[in-house]
Amino acid sequence: MRPRSLSTVARCATVVALVTTPALLAAPSAGAAEARATAAASAPRADFNKDGYADLAVSAPAGTVDGKAKAGYVAVVYGSASGTDTAHRQIISQATEGVPGEPDASAYFGSRTVARDLDGDGYTDLAIEVGDKPAVTVLWGSANGLTGGTQLPEGDGDNFGSSIIAGGDFNGDGHADLVDQVIVNKGSDLDERTGLRVRFGPFNRAGEAAGSATVDTNKIDRPTSLTAGDLNGDGKDELVSTHAFEEMSEATLVWKGGTDGLGKTPTRLTDAATTAIGDVDKDGYGDLIVRTVPDNVVEELPYDHGTLKVFYGTASGPSTTRTKTIDQNTAGVPGVNEDGDQFGYSLSADDVNGDGYADVAVGIPYEDLEAGQKDAGSVVQLYGGSGGLSGTGAQAFTQDTAGVPGVAEAGDRFGAAVRLTDTNGDGAADLAAGAPDEDGAHATSGAAWVLRGKAAGLTTDGVVSFGPDTLGAPEAGAALGAGFSR
Repeated sequence: MRPRSLSTVARCATVVALVTTPALLAAPSAGAAEARATAAASAPRADFNKDGYADLAVSAPAGTVDGKAKAGYVAVVYGSASGTDTAHRQIISQATEGVPGEPDASAYFGSRTVARDLDGDGYTDLAIEVGDKPAVTVLWGSANGLTGGTQLPEGDGDNFGSSIIAGGDFNGDGHADLVDQVIVNKGSDLDERTGLRVRFGPFNRAGEAAGSATVDTNKIDRPTSLTAGDLNGDGKDELVSTHAFEEMSEATLVWKGGTDGLGKTPTRLTDAATTAIGDVDKDGYGDLIVRTVPDNVVEELPYDHGTLKVFYGTASGPSTTRTKTIDQNTAGVPGVNEDGDQFGYSLSADDVNGDGYADVAVGIPYEDLEAGQKDAGSVVQLYGGSGGLSGTGAQAFTQDTAGVPGVAEAGDRFGAAVRLTDTNGDGAADLAAGAPDEDGAHATSGAAWVLRGKAAGLTTDGVVSFGPDTLGAPEAGAALGAGFSR
């Protein structure tokens, strides 16, 4: 009989305070402006046990649980003074005690996760999308790591399909909020409209929010992604949503944060497939980095070499005149443009070298390597600076890079997911990269790597790698590394 427990593999740790507030309120003093710029460079960090080290929540959405294929689970690996500690971990699924529901075949539990301090107790909590069901489950942070589990009430409006969720502080009150999608008008197929619902923190342990507000998006199609960050330096996060309908992409929408939550009239920008936010020029305004959609046709993405566009932040939001385009033909960027590489398939922004500028990790999971390994994958690390994001000092990593464990093989898709976060508390973000199709003892069991951030950039010294077998988790076809919490 299987044990049902949310207990961790324990270790001792010194408790150190860690600030996880996404943004600081703007103030006229130079010191406050510098603090705002520093906050804009660093992404919110998941610290479930509040020991001062960032933790990783790694998705394994195709893992078999209780005999249910593709039921899915999340592996939480805790940070430490020496970085990611695979001996201190939790494996969480709907078979885990305290987690609502039961494992269900093809539910893909944990495909998307959001890490924020939702109840305001100083411990980061983990919101988990429950696969193919219109539900969000929250696990609560504590000194012992994640505990319990609460399914958030759906409230007014009907959630439908799988919810794409995001976390941020949209009203600037210092409490983390959650946003997802609901139906705001039920009618015929042509009349039915969807909206974005913000549930304002703090939440209580019953999952009840302090309040909520819904914005009618006037769109029948659903968002394909949601990303939050402060793009105008006012201490309130904006929400960036990407959209597509059938084979065509649609404009990227930027919803301005305000004291009442999200504004009702978004700014329209270039169609995008993936997005990230970070202050790459250290001016106190978050910058929006997107992967563009070729000819606005989603069906062209698998054949695309991949192009990034940077919209630099201003006091009024993303600039449409100060922008920059970067691809693998940009000076200093490793590699060359090749059809199907998909440069920018995954993106993450944080400060890797501790210089106060946000840097951007770029996943290229369909990169073919010179030895003939098709779709082996790679990650390029771009660095921010006074002139913004550029190819200066850029680095590239594959499984064939010296010091990186493993061997690059066709179809691994190294870089399918990336996450920058400071797992050892030294002030420099580390790179977590996932390869969901990595073969272990079983095909497509998946794996993840963590490379250290240093003043000189990323290094393979002290690199950590792990698959399901290392964690004692279900392995066959699990696709560990398909995603990281945002």
